[in-house]
Amino acid sequence: MERLDAIRNMLRVSERIVSSGQPTATQLADIAAAGFDAVINLAMPDSDGAFADEAARVEALGLRYVSIPVPYDAPARHHLEAFFAAMNALAGRHVWVHCALNWRVSAFLYLYHRRVLGVPPGAARRAMWPDWIPDATWQDFLDRHEPR
Repeated sequence: MERLDAIRNMLRVSERIVSSGQPTATQLADIAAAGFDAVINLAMPDSDGAFADEAARVEALGLRYVSIPVPYDAPARHHLEAFFAAMNALAGRHVWVHCALNWRVSAFLYLYHRRVLGVPPGAARRAMWPDWIPDATWQDFLDRHEPR
């Protein structure tokens, strides 16, 4: 896991889920070599560090690739539902989830833990990049989708 630690804002969420900011092409190969089964990308195609052939590179490494482009300034319920569906389809698999900085992913993984897995808020926060402070858009998104 040492080489994976170099990936921007990498966070081991659980035994099977790791999140991060945008990996490089070389780091994608490291992710595959570490035994991951899939990569979920929540970044927009024009996000910092994104590269046009990420899907092809990931699939060439033998991993499943799921792209759910989430505009940072306009996350929507349909993005979250697509993420939940992808995570459910990959249940029991080793999944790497990334965006540009691990901020979108932090919100989505928090809500996945809360809504799908039924994890209490304090424990679910461990799925969030600890240095991220949601802005008004993301705090509203979290508040609107927090289970009641």
